[in-house]
Amino acid sequence: MQAETERLVRESWARFEPIAVPSARYFYEKLFELDPEASRLFSQTDMEAQCKKLMRMFAEIVRTLDQPETLVAEVADLGRRHVQYGVHDSQYDSVGTALLWTLEQGLGEAFTPEVRDAWTEAYLYVSAIARRATIRASREYHIIP
Repeated sequence: MQAETERLVRESWARFEPIAVPSARYFYEKLFELDPEASRLFSQTDMEAQCKKLMRMFAEIVRTLDQPETLVAEVADLGRRHVQYGVHDSQYDSVGTALLWTLEQGLGEAFTPEVRDAWTEAYLYVSAIARRATIRASREYHIIP
């Protein structure tokens, strides 16, 4: 990932982070609108705690963008855990769309085309790592993603 992409992601995250946890509710609303099946994965979940967990995860990903060994290990572990939760490969697309929408809502005019492109690139990079780990874990657990 290019340094400019990392810079844009980090700077926009710094602006977004103060409203990240409350914005997580909007993220999940958008995700469930895009993928109603995803809501079943959270039927027994304390959504307030989940919102905090989600935004801590995004903060950690942003923090480690320039540390590929750490980033890959953490995101791959996340992907493997998501297999056990019942996440399907196609749901990564819905998550990406919901993430970009949530950032756009929270950042407003600061969500420039350049910032959108940077977040899109970062999400595609991270989701590719998670998806590969999901596929490997699915084979290990004999689950078809």
